Amino acid sequence: MTLELGGRGGDSVNGRANDPAIVWSGRTLTYAELDAAVEQWPHLPVHGARSHDASALELPEALICVFAAARQGSAVRVEDPATRPERPTHTDPDAFLLVATSGSTGRPKPLERTAASWVDSFPEFTEITDIRPTDSVLITGPLHATMHLFAAVHALWMGACVTDDAAQATAVHAVPSVLRDVLRRMPHARVAVAAGAGLDDAAAQTISVQHIRLVEYYGSAELSLVAARVVGEHASLRLLRDVEARTEDGYLVVRSPYSALGTTGWCSVGDLAELSGRELLVHGRGDAAINVGGTTVVAEDVERILTALDGVRAAAAIGSPHAVLGETVSAVIELDGSRDLDLVRADARAAMTKEALPRRWTVVQQLPRTASGKIARKALL
Repeated sequence: MTLELGGRGGDSVNGRANDPAIVWSGRTLTYAELDAAVEQWPHLPVHGARSHDASALELPEALICVFAAARQGSAVRVEDPATRPERPTHTDPDAFLLVATSGSTGRPKPLERTAASWVDSFPEFTEITDIRPTDSVLITGPLHATMHLFAAVHALWMGACVTDDAAQATAVHAVPSVLRDVLRRMPHARVAVAAGAGLDDAAAQTISVQHIRLVEYYGSAELSLVAARVVGEHASLRLLRDVEARTEDGYLVVRSPYSALGTTGWCSVGDLAELSGRELLVHGRGDAAINVGGTTVVAEDVERILTALDGVRAAAAIGSPHAVLGETVSAVIELDGSRDLDLVRADARAAMTKEALPRRWTVVQQLPRTASGKIARKALL
């Protein structure tokens, strides 16, 4: 299976020539126009560098560059120009995408992946999400965040439309905190895909009652898709068909055909998790665990509870040193203006264990975030 435009990897733009492929900043490219632009994209010199660079390009041109690289059998860089990772001089000959981790737990790490490591997962991902060629898929962040690049490439592979127009979009990929806000501007929303952070129960319920198909998936830049669920149909994430997983000392370890180059075999990205057969419960980063008097409190679990409270728009939990307990939990939160901090703290006391309950609270206008919209917890330490 190859990466081509339209028709679920079929004969290029056959049957979709006049359909919109990209609608961005008021500009529309049909599949025929996009295919012509991909074909005309400059070819690499025979003895020159083997990689294109889409990092500094605006979205339409960046996607043209990505599909041109796939067609030419070369590699393409899609990195954050402001925080480019240090990358080896020579790339793997099988590399297609030169990307990086999000940097939410430190400096971005360079990654290389083949086209097959994404394209081979597209049929199952399409089946789970029910995104269709007739959908307009809203992209909610920059392409150097791999969840947004994955969303755009998948949409064009299957013949859907990539857009920045929330008013016309019928499908969207976003981190949960962004998803709640953007759906208010999507009157035609049919499918919502949440990734990049755990989906809290309150958000899931709010979205589901809008008769929107809500899909949550777990993955990483290193592993790509690992598990997914349709909210309301499945209580837990389920491993993709060709993905194997196990836990070692509480940490998730995965073996997958969708992993980045260099991560063959069993691989861990440091997430704490539980497995029951093919069902997966992810607690969050092990390095975000807070040891409160011998009790392990996972930061993501605290954040999910806090974010579900009325009046809280977003939350981050970090460990603060304590002379007796070793650490205690501190909360940094964004309020939405509907309730004051005292009421939020009272609700938290009723919902949380004493170990997980924050001892220190800080209210901020905006939490630091990565390009994909995830909270950059390291920036709060």
